[in-house]
Amino acid sequence: MVNYTEHQLSNGLTLIIHEDHSNPIVCLNLLYKVGSRNENPEKTGFAHLFEHLMFGGSKNIQNFDEPLQKVGGENNAFTNTDITNYYITVPSNNVETAFWLESDRMLGLSFDPKVLDVQKKVVVEEFKQRYLNQPYGDLWLKLRPLAYHVHPYRWPTIGKDVSHIEQVTMDDVKDFFSNHYRPSNAILVVSGDISEKRAITLTEKWFGEIEERNVKLDSIKEEPKQTESRQIEAYGSVPSKAIYKVFHMASRFSDEYFVQDLMSDILGRGKSSLLYQKLVKEKPIFSSISSYVTGSFDPGLMVISGKLNEGMEIEEANDAIHSTIDYLIAEGVDNRSLEKVKNQSESTHIFSQVELLNRAMGLAFASFLGDTNLINEEPKRFREVTKDQIIRSAEEVLIPENSSTMFYLPKN
Repeated sequence: MVNYTEHQLSNGLTLIIHEDHSNPIVCLNLLYKVGSRNENPEKTGFAHLFEHLMFGGSKNIQNFDEPLQKVGGENNAFTNTDITNYYITVPSNNVETAFWLESDRMLGLSFDPKVLDVQKKVVVEEFKQRYLNQPYGDLWLKLRPLAYHVHPYRWPTIGKDVSHIEQVTMDDVKDFFSNHYRPSNAILVVSGDISEKRAITLTEKWFGEIEERNVKLDSIKEEPKQTESRQIEAYGSVPSKAIYKVFHMASRFSDEYFVQDLMSDILGRGKSSLLYQKLVKEKPIFSSISSYVTGSFDPGLMVISGKLNEGMEIEEANDAIHSTIDYLIAEGVDNRSLEKVKNQSESTHIFSQVELLNRAMGLAFASFLGDTNLINEEPKRFREVTKDQIIRSAEEVLIPENSSTMFYLPKN
């Protein structure tokens, strides 16, 4: 059970406080409700670029890391399709340093052209190394636009094309900052060795006077229901043939998400899963195969991915995946398998809360989804899932007309 209190500043900033005095450490986790889903289709990769820019100095602080390191603090960040998340861990007696550093860059970046040029080069190089110059690296550059035709999930967090980052201007940066890096678009979690009163006092002191900006953003287009199967082939310098198959599924805060997450686990989580048992052990078609869910704010994807054994034909392997899904629907889910994936889900949740920082992140993300208490309720939601719900969901989701498939083949 994670105890917390919630508050809201007059400028719209959400504050969540979680006290834990077992160690003299405080975590500040600042989640901005901006990810690649909030980008202009012609200017993608901005959310990820901003993650880099936010460490390049603010109006009053040229070097973000230096003052934090002097007081024994650490920090980092990550971006995904839905959020950009910044976190700081600092000794509790030096916690105010974290507040003024984080508040100053919300107040305003330095907008230094040199910083922009450096970070553009860093992100462009990352794009090339991770997505263009390694085996299967361009997977999501090809598969996302196959699965999504309207919704901005149709490009990955790194962006749609490297040219979008290369062409970023300072005006683009200022507009993006003004639209998204504002109090009402942020959730601050203060967790650890700090009292609720002091956390509120420091938040009001350092964030309370940051003015809210009235911004009208374009609505995000809803992806229409997919009604026919989609398939593409990709070729690259890869060691083996691979299949990547995705099915549209429920959003992260939907009741159906919990059903479909467990359905994915039964199919492809670990060596006892159905796909592994059927297609790796019984019939050695794949050398490895698994399934997982993206867990997106808007309706996401269930992903099945597998690498083929040498000599196996791609169409035969694809048919074998569908046959295994048909087997699941026809034979149902046994009590032991369902109990196992529920236990795995619960243990993952419990272990994730051991670390103070993970609790802070979990509170922020639950609040972003619309219900902070999800951090405590999720195990119960998984426990309530029935075998009949999983089969019904499989019949609705795991059908060819809801699938997008990429065959990734070695170049001849």
